[in-house]
Amino acid sequence: MEPRLKTKMQVMAAVRLCTVRAIPIAIARRGDEDAGTILIKLNRLEHGVTVLAQTRLPQGELAWLRATGEAPVDEAAADAYIARQVQRDPDLWVIEIEDREGRPVFAGRVL
Repeated sequence: MEPRLKTKMQVMAAVRLCTVRAIPIAIARRGDEDAGTILIKLNRLEHGVTVLAQTRLPQGELAWLRATGEAPVDEAAADAYIARQVQRDPDLWVIEIEDREGRPVFAGRVL
């Protein structure tokens, strides 16, 4: 098994990248600093909201699932999904990003 970067370090790197690119980002919820899973609430403003859930492919590669489906949803639906996931996993991190372009700031492809 390859070594993995701790969750807190991944989040801090994303915050730094967003700061450099002038993309608004907020850590809405802190989870386990070492191994917490990350949810990204990607708000593309008038284009809707997509929640991306961190996952691993069978080969161990990091990837992101469109947890709220292919099509963007409204903010209330995204928040409801996130609330359900937080109840299930208290170690979860929730990162909110506002970017009309939906630019990637975390490593891994979106599935």
